[in-house]
Amino acid sequence: MAINTQEQQSQAGIHQEVGHKSLLQTDDLYQYILETSVYPREPEPMKELRELTAKHPWNLMTTSADEGQFLNLLLKLINAKNTMEIGVYTGYSLLATALALPRDGKILAMDINRENYELGLPVIQKAGVAHKIEFKESPAMPVLDELLQDEKNHGSYDFIFVDADKDNYLNYHKRLIELVKVGGLIGYDNTLWNGSVVAPADAPLRKYVRYYRDFVMELNKALAVDPRIEICMLPVGDGITLCRRLK
Repeated sequence: MAINTQEQQSQAGIHQEVGHKSLLQTDDLYQYILETSVYPREPEPMKELRELTAKHPWNLMTTSADEGQFLNLLLKLINAKNTMEIGVYTGYSLLATALALPRDGKILAMDINRENYELGLPVIQKAGVAHKIEFKESPAMPVLDELLQDEKNHGSYDFIFVDADKDNYLNYHKRLIELVKVGGLIGYDNTLWNGSVVAPADAPLRKYVRYYRDFVMELNKALAVDPRIEICMLPVGDGITLCRRLK
């Protein structure tokens, strides 16, 4: 009886919602990270945009605050200057990037929904970093194909962040590996996909989670054997895989 009670208490602390952004076992542990490390250091514009985005009906699409902090620090560590972002939503990760880049840094940002981007744009403008962003309202594929036609774009990007349609991740990778510089990084978001990558085949998953799971797992397998890159999969947010181009 004592064992059953202990198991029940243990299970009570585990996230029950499949779509929860954090992959940590308990809300308390995640909250500890946010309150101890993330929120005290979060720039005021990022806090404002995070709170604004929380009121949007699609707020689950946003980059988590701890991942935003991670990206901001990572970009500073690699001295990134020329970057790309595929999938913008309201621009939380975009703002994290823009704040990390030098004044003459550049971000080519793509999303099919300008309305969501413009929701966060006033915050980005107030932060004084809007001049770093070139936003294109477009699917990413035609933009990437156009970039590849010009040889000067090959190997020109220091960092590329991908948080868009998971069914196109492999198609993006085929193109991005030519656009990122040798030694540069590509970050693929959601590579642990709500933890569903280890869920049994008959697990009760939300429809969109189940639909995209196979695409995410296909990407993970492809990245693991791609000789052109070295990788690191991190359990930050919903999982992010960093790929460093070797050749």
